[in-house]
Amino acid sequence: MFTPSQHDVRRFFCETYRKVEAGEILTPLEAIARDWIVQHPEYAGDLASVDEALAADYSVERGRSNPFLHLSMHLSIAEQISIDQPPGIRAAFLGLAQRLGSEHNAQHEMMECLGEMIWQSQRSGLPPDGASYVECVRKR
Repeated sequence: MFTPSQHDVRRFFCETYRKVEAGEILTPLEAIARDWIVQHPEYAGDLASVDEALAADYSVERGRSNPFLHLSMHLSIAEQISIDQPPGIRAAFLGLAQRLGSEHNAQHEMMECLGEMIWQSQRSGLPPDGASYVECVRKR
């Protein structure tokens, strides 16, 4: 399993942003990341400098959302949808996107469910409950 560090993730998104700005060829994963970066122009300043990104503090106390976490969640959810894992997540996403009229907004709603599932798993010490995650998305 690939487990990138916080710095690896920040470097990945900054490098993808740099390549997009320079018009360079992207890897398939970078192309998916680009699609989400483009939909979040408010993060351009956070992605423009690797050194600043590595030093940035997005702790709750600072009152600022973490653009790297947000973009990572978009990537994770896109992958889940593409392989329908956990089973049923693709159909739940499509239903939510249709109800909201936006795939992007549907992903933002899914982030709440994904965060809840991860929090419950960490709190209980049990594996993530994919079925409850899918059900949460369906209920949105």
